[in-house]
Amino acid sequence: MATSTGSASGSALPIPSSNATMVGWVRESPGRGTLTLITTCLLTMFICTWVVIHRRVYSSVSFGECHKAAMFLKAIIAPEFIAVEGLQEWSQGRKMVKDCRQFIHDEGNSLELIHAFFIGMLALRCRTSKDTTRVIWPNQYVWLLESGLVDWKDHAKWGLSKRDIKDKSNTDGFAKATALVQVFWFLAQCIIRAVHHLPLAPLESMTISYIPLFAATYFFWWFKPKDIMSPSIVDLPAMTSVQREEFESLAISFDFDDEHHPNSKQTSWWNIWTLTPRVFEKEYEIRRNTELYGHNERRDRKDTVQIEVAENDSYQEEIVVAHWDPELYGSKLWPFICLFGASFGGLHLISWDTHFPTFLELWLWRAAAIASIVSLLVFMHYPRVVLRWGGPLTMLSIVSPALYLISRIVMLVGAFAAFRLCDPALFDTYVISDYWIHVL
Repeated sequence: MATSTGSASGSALPIPSSNATMVGWVRESPGRGTLTLITTCLLTMFICTWVVIHRRVYSSVSFGECHKAAMFLKAIIAPEFIAVEGLQEWSQGRKMVKDCRQFIHDEGNSLELIHAFFIGMLALRCRTSKDTTRVIWPNQYVWLLESGLVDWKDHAKWGLSKRDIKDKSNTDGFAKATALVQVFWFLAQCIIRAVHHLPLAPLESMTISYIPLFAATYFFWWFKPKDIMSPSIVDLPAMTSVQREEFESLAISFDFDDEHHPNSKQTSWWNIWTLTPRVFEKEYEIRRNTELYGHNERRDRKDTVQIEVAENDSYQEEIVVAHWDPELYGSKLWPFICLFGASFGGLHLISWDTHFPTFLELWLWRAAAIASIVSLLVFMHYPRVVLRWGGPLTMLSIVSPALYLISRIVMLVGAFAAFRLCDPALFDTYVISDYWIHVL
């Protein structure tokens, strides 16, 4: 963490009138140089993304580590999407806790959010042979409780005791503390610079933009186990053929199982990039099948899938870009969710009047920040986005994430390109001993 010392500045600095007064790379000095500025921002961005990531569980350790790396890259490019993933996992976990409550009669020992997260992150699997397993999804576990095939009093035998889960979790208290200290210190420096009317580099504005989303994601994943290396593997209770079919029909996806399944795409490295399927997506699929083919929801879903394959192959090929949890979409939380979604692009506007090497780059930065806000809000307006033509409005739902991605690339490139010709005031500093924080 960089500590700034040097000359104080208490009044507004004049904006340079020409590039003749600009500076390029500035060496390290008693104040701060270009290298210090860049490394401090990158360290803070890294902490805001890498430390907060709670990956799902794979039987293969290499798949799990690659999934974490994929989440990290997505968090750097589009941190809002990681926050949304955390929000939807939190919503699903709370719903699972509520659904299970009526089937648990063990006083003082109930299914809590930590258990729901553990199951939702694919950490509970059933053995199908000596070397293969299948994921037990949250709705399947609720069904096992509801059917009386599993008793919550035996949850410890299934690796679901809080102690066992916490033992598996690799939560690093020191890393969390370091992250919080670095983030608060970075914010303190930026605030003190603003008090002294010292400008912030575009890269600093970008770094500040990660912090609210970092905090929100951390909140949603507070009880989620972190970096579990291997799942808990159990044997399913004896079932009748009807029960077995009902249980398997509730599976949200077969793409994360160890064995090849007739309805799966076979596990591949590509699925490390995909979002973890949610229970509400399965519920949507069942409702849609019912509406399309007039089947009763209690009818055998295996037959429904076969009919769907035969009569509506295009539905099977749908590529879902986004699907909002109906518990969240349009709820009382929705305005706050939209506000947080727009905060990332909005905080980039801190550098609205920051000097850029060219007038074009200045307006590209401004336009990209505004475009990221508008495109994300448009994208969030749609409860479900599918890559399929359905008219002009559908086209808008597909174009908006593409526009967002372009705007993010423009801002990333612009933040680093701005260092080739900077306002010298970026490297002016304040006297830290004037503040109580110097005791730290």
